[in-house]
Amino acid sequence: MRKSHPVRRAVLATAATVSGIVLLLSLKPGSDPGSAEAAGGAPPAAESVQGGARPIGDGTVTGDPAQTQYGAVQVRLTVSGGKITKAEAVQAPKGGQSDQITSNAVPRLNQAAVQTQSADVDAVSGATYTSAGYKESLQSALDKARASAPADTGGGDAAQAQTVTGEAAQTQYGPVQVRITVSDGKITKAEAVQAPKGGQSDQITSNAVPKLNQAAVQAGTADIDAVSGATYTSAGYKESLQSALDKAGG
Repeated sequence: MRKSHPVRRAVLATAATVSGIVLLLSLKPGSDPGSAEAAGGAPPAAESVQGGARPIGDGTVTGDPAQTQYGAVQVRLTVSGGKITKAEAVQAPKGGQSDQITSNAVPRLNQAAVQTQSADVDAVSGATYTSAGYKESLQSALDKARASAPADTGGGDAAQAQTVTGEAAQTQYGPVQVRITVSDGKITKAEAVQAPKGGQSDQITSNAVPKLNQAAVQAGTADIDAVSGATYTSAGYKESLQSALDKAGG
């Protein structure tokens, strides 16, 4: 029995060596996926704007306001050549500590939107709610920009439709901002993306804005009559409407 011990030890040593080699060979590929994943993780974010079924249309477009715990966030984009050339927040939380957070976070988010060309931007540390609202409104703006892009490349009249948002006009009771859709040189749709709200302003806005929208489409210009009882809202509407028409080329 004692004489067989060296043979057993030799057999066990050989088996251990073979097992070690097999394990080493099986572990080698495991280091590659990490590198491949790191190298392949970035492209999807860069392609998100152009990677959809339709590109984004040129012009200025404003996303829907995103409500957060500390106030609304609304993003406006300027698009040229199918790319975001400028991003800005037309609304952001304000008052108290929000002023400092907004002044720190918004410029970074604006820069990130232009760099990534998508709504896949990193949240700014210390501004979680503002960042989330920004991304939501940014995605809304991108969706609208895609919707306004030409549906075909045939050069027909339908390809000339564009959606443009005028500059926000400040009034005594709050800002008014108008967005229009123009096709074949005519206003086909007008809507207020911002209007005075709160208290009596809610009733005035709900009564005046639909009438102003209809008047803008009918007139095809900013030369529309003010709605009775909504003098300030009407004036702000006309100012923002003229701004939108100027951006659309008159």
